[in-house]
Amino acid sequence: MSQPRHCPAVLIAAPASGQGKTTVTAALARLHRNQGRKVRVFKCGPDFLDPMILERASGAPVYQLDMWMVGEQESRRLLWEAAGEADLILIEGVMGLFDGTPSSADLARHFGVPVLGVIDGTAMAQTFGALALGLARYQPDLPFAGVLANRVGTLRHAQLLEGSLTEGLRWYGALSRETGIELPSRHLGLVQASELNDLDLRLDAAADALASSCEVALPPAVEFAAPDVIAAEPLLAGVRIAVARDEAFAFTYGASLDLLRAMGAELLFFSPIRDAQLPPADSLYLPGGYPELHHVALSQNTTMLAAIRAHHAAGKPMLAECGGMLYLLDSLTDVEGTRAELVGLLAGDAVMQKRLAALALQAVELPEGSLRGHTYHHSLTSTELEPIARGLSPNGGRGAEAVYREGRMTASYVHFYFPSNPSAVAALFAPDLQAAFASKSNRRTAAPTLESVLSEEMRSTVGAGLLAKRP
Repeated sequence: MSQPRHCPAVLIAAPASGQGKTTVTAALARLHRNQGRKVRVFKCGPDFLDPMILERASGAPVYQLDMWMVGEQESRRLLWEAAGEADLILIEGVMGLFDGTPSSADLARHFGVPVLGVIDGTAMAQTFGALALGLARYQPDLPFAGVLANRVGTLRHAQLLEGSLTEGLRWYGALSRETGIELPSRHLGLVQASELNDLDLRLDAAADALASSCEVALPPAVEFAAPDVIAAEPLLAGVRIAVARDEAFAFTYGASLDLLRAMGAELLFFSPIRDAQLPPADSLYLPGGYPELHHVALSQNTTMLAAIRAHHAAGKPMLAECGGMLYLLDSLTDVEGTRAELVGLLAGDAVMQKRLAALALQAVELPEGSLRGHTYHHSLTSTELEPIARGLSPNGGRGAEAVYREGRMTASYVHFYFPSNPSAVAALFAPDLQAAFASKSNRRTAAPTLESVLSEEMRSTVGAGLLAKRP
């Protein structure tokens, strides 16, 4: 039986979104990496953009942790494996520390990882201490490491913030509000790492600024219990999957791609913007991204549009998520009103909105089995197609996303987390559908119902008393 592992770790959280958690987490990762330490970073919740930045900062892959979408056992495995190779584990929280069910605080408590509170110090002095104390004491059983001030003006300002701390709260330092440090964003979140030519300069500047305001010391070690490791079955042995990857399509979970490889698939990456043809593949995966920023270029690559139509006409499997689904529609119109005709395999049109259209975790019952994931988009789609399924949110979030199917093509706004049901994913990508369902019948495929999962996981990780405090 595997033994527990120990590694210094903190979970970086804040009172609310927009406090600069990613900037601080990236600065900490780069700071310790520059000290010669191996840093592993994780991101709470379903997020694609923050991990891109954090991978550049740490120099190592970044995976998601989530008590519902990823699951307790898979989250435990990821942390345990990281503890075996890292000198420091950093976990970036999601939203406010106590927001959501499960929340970042629930994950920190469950795995015993102390919280490092990040508070935007703009236009604030002694009130900083009150907020810090509230984060630390609101849930008495929450392990708490200390606080770090973000967007500080002057040295004197930082001293005022530090001096406001009470009850022995540890000061982890401060980051200034200099524009050369802050990471830029757009409608779905941060700008993709590949689009920031000066990203490494920003990360090094943030690391240096942090080092000048605090001791570069490791937090205490955390014990990570060994997981029950279940080896992936070779359900996709020899299957070649073409995976779209460029500026328009980059929203993939590292754990999902790892699973496809572990099941025996060969991943062939290509660019729908620049490549003329698909790689020689059995199946096609079109993940989400920013097609709305490149829809004219995508429309002009007519040979690629034809190649995808031919792939579908040949009866080959295809999975399209969010931006990938928009690419398959008849057209996509951006917020300025520029319309571009696209693949045209799904009868319908999408129009980008200036406001958020949907944001929610999703559980979807497909013919292949139940899959979990999330939805987050700023577009509205009009179509007369009848969905084969709709998502269900575990916490009442906006969005009951439709899943459409035409032949072997499956498309939805939902970004699926493949490890939530490996056999269902294998059935979606398997070229031989009959064989895929035959193998499915011999294995565990259906995840527990949403209601049973919520009751089981909430009892073990949150507790009825804490649930009663949630709005």
